[in-house]
Amino acid sequence: MSSTIPDIETHSVADPGVRPPSARDETSLHDEILARLRHYIVEGHVADGGRLSERQLCEMLGVSRTPLREALKVLAAEGIVELLPNRGARVRPLSAADIRELFDLMGGLEGLAGRLACEKISDEAIEKVEQLHHDMYGFYMRQDMQNYFRVNQLIHRAIVEAAANATLQATYESLAGRIRRVRFSANLAHKRERWSEAMREHEQILDALRRRAGSELSDILFLHLRNKGAAAIAYFAEAQGGATFAGAKPAGVD
Repeated sequence: MSSTIPDIETHSVADPGVRPPSARDETSLHDEILARLRHYIVEGHVADGGRLSERQLCEMLGVSRTPLREALKVLAAEGIVELLPNRGARVRPLSAADIRELFDLMGGLEGLAGRLACEKISDEAIEKVEQLHHDMYGFYMRQDMQNYFRVNQLIHRAIVEAAANATLQATYESLAGRIRRVRFSANLAHKRERWSEAMREHEQILDALRRRAGSELSDILFLHLRNKGAAAIAYFAEAQGGATFAGAKPAGVD
């Protein structure tokens, strides 16, 4: 397993010549390990249901097993990985039914967020979303999937934040981790056809937000998430070499 992740220097606290790490240092290190490990899994470097080798991940990240295991616990709480008693961890497998249910639920949450956002969002916040959309389009044109996805998620989060509903945002965040990897994979379905469709849907999202058309934006966001879920199911079915993906419908059926 290889990675471009730079080595993270670690020091033994027993070394009298080295300053013990402060609480802030430890928090920063934990956040960095967590972010890099999350991105590594989300971007599909490990197959769905694939085992995660602690030894290889420690080498890749340049850390010991303790901080790695702490990061894996967080990812398990997010639903990205699954901890196996006395057998390490694996990328949490999702069936087609799981994906369909999760994306419908996320679509409902984002739809509600869109409706509320249109009631409360400021001109400045809309301008921020417009700039993010412009950046995302640039990454799309350059076929830069990683940065496209990063900015795409910032747009969705900006709409949820604009709803100014703490309970909605907390519920959204609790589910976002579980489908982050699946959302990324959905853009790869049908030889990037879904990626183009998603870009067109984002044009509609921005247009409705500009007009503060809450009901329309709510419907667009729900269908956007439903379409993304269907694309993810198609992608995982394709990735299994034509094998039947548990719970998936035949191609062309929605």
